[in-house]
Amino acid sequence: QVQLVESGGGLVQPGGSLRLSCAASGFTLDYYAIGWFRQAPGKEREGVSCINTNDDNTYYADSVKGRFTISRDKAKNTVYLQMSTLKPEDTAVYYCATDFAPRYYYKGRACLIRVNEYTYWGQGTQVTVSS
Repeated sequence: QVQLVESGGGLVQPGGSLRLSCAASGFTLDYYAIGWFRQAPGKEREGVSCINTNDDNTYYADSVKGRFTISRDKAKNTVYLQMSTLKPEDTAVYYCATDFAPRYYYKGRACLIRVNEYTYWGQGTQVTVSS
């Protein structure tokens, strides 16, 4: 059973930082994509970042470039999202998800942050940016 568990959310002041974690289990594929998404109240879920585990290629939404960094610890089977210079508009529930599309078997394939591409989702962790 594929399981994704997010943690690390909380309340932070504008300009502060948080690191989110996504612990993955229940599958043995070596190459796939893991994405971070977020959803604010009344808004559609949107992509934030993703990483291709084949070659660690990454992608970021324009709204978070230069502020967020995605990384992974292969030994711990965990993906992180380091968030810095947080803004009130970053407030949302943050989800991690996996995409097992065959293209990720090959190096050089860009990951996508389209919601429809991802099959398995965690329960989310709340991030609130407020003074």
